[in-house]
Amino acid sequence: MHDVANPVDCKNCPLQACPGLRPLEQRQLEYIADFKDGEVRIDKGGTLIEQGAESHNLFTVLEGLMIRFRTLEDGRRQIVNFMFPGDLAGLQGAFEEPSSHSVEALLDARLCRFQRNHFTQLVSQHPRLGYDITWLAAKEETALEEHIVALGQRSARERVAYLGVWLLDRALATGMASRDNVLRLSITQSQVADMLGLSLVHTNRTIRQLEREGLLIWKSREICIPDMDKAADFAQYERQADHSRPFI
Repeated sequence: MHDVANPVDCKNCPLQACPGLRPLEQRQLEYIADFKDGEVRIDKGGTLIEQGAESHNLFTVLEGLMIRFRTLEDGRRQIVNFMFPGDLAGLQGAFEEPSSHSVEALLDARLCRFQRNHFTQLVSQHPRLGYDITWLAAKEETALEEHIVALGQRSARERVAYLGVWLLDRALATGMASRDNVLRLSITQSQVADMLGLSLVHTNRTIRQLEREGLLIWKSREICIPDMDKAADFAQYERQADHSRPFI
């Protein structure tokens, strides 16, 4: 991780144009420009937050894609969630305690950095932004509920279809996927298995079966879902109806 020499001016923030994000008002942009403490770049595979370490910053994903995961003492890990542009990293978990998880770049990433000790000032001076951060935390909890249901109740085919639809749905909302329902993303079957609690062999067989059924095509460098509504219905996944996700 290294600092960016020429950070993006908040007035020209690329997130303002994302179809699934709610544009910030001018006065909010001006405040965030002061609240912002710089930008960082992380190469693919680099670590933003390390499990067990203390972090004094919050980060907004500006470009790229991150994964949040927990590691067990024997080295096994569970991917908890994926973070797209506009998502806030470092909010999860107690502010005054070491991080319970790690955050790693799945793609080369660029993030805005904010100091945690300025958080109360943001809430007091801009209650709407404070509400938006609370909303993001609540939305994260909802996503985790869906992941838990996927692990506990969905079949292997439903789990993989659910993950594919969820990733593509988020990617479409943040401009990372094309309108032909293709997300170019280098994600290994081992990472898919880590997310869904499946063995690598079972994951491979399940992906092949879904491809034969025309529900999902998951290659090494891209995910394609020919019919999003059909795949979402199969996975019992409710697609995002609103396009007003906040960000800071």
